[in-house]
Amino acid sequence: MSDKVEEIVREDAQRIKVIAQDAVRSGAYLYPIKGLFYYLSHRSLWKPFLSKLTPTLTTGVGVTAFMFLVTYIPQAAILAIFNGPLAALSTILLVLSESSTISNLISRTFFLEDALVDTFDGTLLSRNMTGIVSEGRQLNSSGDPISKLGKAFKKPFERFTPKAILRYFMYMPLNFIPVVGTVLFILLQGKKFGPNAHARYFQLKGMKAREREQFVEQRRGAYTGFGVAAVLFELIPVAGIFFAFTNTVGAALWAADLEQRNTTAPGLREQAKKAE
Repeated sequence: MSDKVEEIVREDAQRIKVIAQDAVRSGAYLYPIKGLFYYLSHRSLWKPFLSKLTPTLTTGVGVTAFMFLVTYIPQAAILAIFNGPLAALSTILLVLSESSTISNLISRTFFLEDALVDTFDGTLLSRNMTGIVSEGRQLNSSGDPISKLGKAFKKPFERFTPKAILRYFMYMPLNFIPVVGTVLFILLQGKKFGPNAHARYFQLKGMKAREREQFVEQRRGAYTGFGVAAVLFELIPVAGIFFAFTNTVGAALWAADLEQRNTTAPGLREQAKKAE
C-alpha cells in the first residue's frame, strides 16, 4: 500500500513540475501584470469600473473588516496547532482569500457581470479585434472602445456556483499545512481561475464544450500560470475588485495575442510555400 501511495505522490509531483515548467515557458503569468499597466494607460477602459465603484468598494471594505473581526482569532488558534509561529501569516492569507472570495461572490453576482464583459470586449476593440467582438454584440461606428459597445448577445462570465463555492471550502484545509499548503491552495485556485478568465473569448470564438476543454488542456501550464498570478492580485483586500478588472484586461490582451498568432501563422506558412 505504501508503495502505491508513493507512486501516486511521485506521479502527481511530476505532473505539477511539468505544468510549472510550461507555465514559466508560456509567459502567460505576465498577462495580469500587462493588464494592470495597459488598464492604467487607457482611461477609456475605466468607465465600467467607475460606474460600479461605490457598491464594489463598500462591499470589499465591509466584508474584509467583518472577516478579520469575526474569523481571524478562531482561525489563528486552529492554525497555530499546525503552523506554530507561522500561524499569524497563514491566517492573514486565509482570511484575505476568504474575504476576496466572498466579496467577488457578492460583487460579481449583483454588480460586475456586465461591467467585466464590457471591459473584456473594450480591450479587444482597443487592440483592433473588431471582427471577433462583433460575433458577440452590436457595435457602434464611432467613439472610444467602450462607447462603441452596443447590446451584448450573451453574457458568458459565469456567476459563482454552489459547486465552485463547495470546492473552495474543500481546499481550505490545505492552509493547515505550513507554507506548502497555502501554496497548493493558491495553485489549485489558479488552475480553475485561468480558463474561467477566457470564458468570453471562448464564446466569441464559438467554441463548444469539447473544443474548450481541448484548447485549455493544450495550454494547461499557461492557464495555470495566468490563474495563479491573477488570484494573487485579487487576494489583496479591498483592491481585489479593482484587480478583477485589470485581470480581465490581461485576459483580453492574451486573447488578442492568440488571435494575432492564429492569423499570422497561416500567412507565414503560405509565404513559405510560395518561396519553395
